[in-house]
Amino acid sequence: MRLTIRTNLAMRVLMACAVNTGHMVRRAEIAKAANASENHLAQVVHLLANEGYIDTTRGRSGGIALARSPDSITIGDVFRHFEAGVPFAECFAGDDNTCPLSAVCRLRVALTAALEAFYGVLDSMTLQDLIADNAGLEALLNLPQPDMMLPQGGCTVAAQL
Repeated sequence: MRLTIRTNLAMRVLMACAVNTGHMVRRAEIAKAANASENHLAQVVHLLANEGYIDTTRGRSGGIALARSPDSITIGDVFRHFEAGVPFAECFAGDDNTCPLSAVCRLRVALTAALEAFYGVLDSMTLQDLIADNAGLEALLNLPQPDMMLPQGGCTVAAQL
């Protein structure tokens, strides 16, 4: 199994935002720290906003902020939102399924159980679990604080969309 780039980047953005709670973080800084393209990051920021994980504000002093606390964002939910349009195997593709084995294949049953177990583990984890007491992650994603501070609990990533 391989995650899409968007899912991977979504987690990087959310972790960077959670690590930097309380101050603005620029998209370019996240891109550099997370080894990501700014263009891909912009698309992911848009999708995260559409799914309600972040709030966005345009303008010079604008940016993005976690819309919820890190302990209320489950990793399973994030993965489902970003991976939902990508069938795990052809037999999961609904109307696009052309596999001649579908009616008799038992592999789909095993794959379904495996995916349920995969998401079961991710559903038990929150964004807070990923950042709590994780000095290594903080060292990588703790970005410079600009002059403008945000209210307690808010993390902002410069919109620059």
